[in-house]
Amino acid sequence: MLPAKAEGSGLKITKLSPSELLGRPLNPVEEKYAPEVLYVAGSMRIPIPAPRVAVVGTRNPTPAGIRSAEEIARRLVEQGAIVVSGLARGIDTVAHLTAMECGGRTIAVLGTPLDRFYPPENRPLQEKIAKEHLVVTQYPIGHITKPKDFVLRNRTMALISQASIIVEAGKTSGVISQGWETLRLGRPLFLWHELLGKGLGWPERMLDYGAYILSKPTEVKQVVNELIPPIEEFFLPERTLERPLSS
Repeated sequence: MLPAKAEGSGLKITKLSPSELLGRPLNPVEEKYAPEVLYVAGSMRIPIPAPRVAVVGTRNPTPAGIRSAEEIARRLVEQGAIVVSGLARGIDTVAHLTAMECGGRTIAVLGTPLDRFYPPENRPLQEKIAKEHLVVTQYPIGHITKPKDFVLRNRTMALISQASIIVEAGKTSGVISQGWETLRLGRPLFLWHELLGKGLGWPERMLDYGAYILSKPTEVKQVVNELIPPIEEFFLPERTLERPLSS
């Protein structure tokens, strides 16, 4: 599909396929759950540059979680990575803001159409990203948002990102779905060390299936330079989650 431009609520929206956004064909694993169409707005070139790392977490972070997200995002910018997140309250907002404040680039993956704003207080941030960086959604103008849309958004964010970092989250956090999708896609998944030992359960299970522990912000350099696979590795067979993977 060739990009098609449309106007919606003052936004210059481009309609394109995931493969056009990424600049390469999708492998069979990626195609399984990829949306057929994406809608994007912003000044970032298409296909989107690399490396791209998602930084995600709870909508209700602790002060320590906020500090960790800020430091992780700052280190990613220093390594030239694009910070991807979901524009939710909490960790997502911190990740976007820190990337921009540090002079880096950011991509917001939305669970709503491009002319809707959730949470409402993030409207100025969304508009700024749509003007100076990039916003992406799989939902067309006029779509009525449902709770499941945000879970599907997380799946799409895992597809767009070359690695994901979960900073802080509870037992039922929406980012858990992104973690499992990241592993299914064969992408590196990193869990901030403070997630462990809290009785959450899911961090330990994800480690059994191949996730890594991120122990300190300085390890972000290794995430970007050593652990994000080259493009040809995105065409390896699907990882099955029927048994644990070795880290």
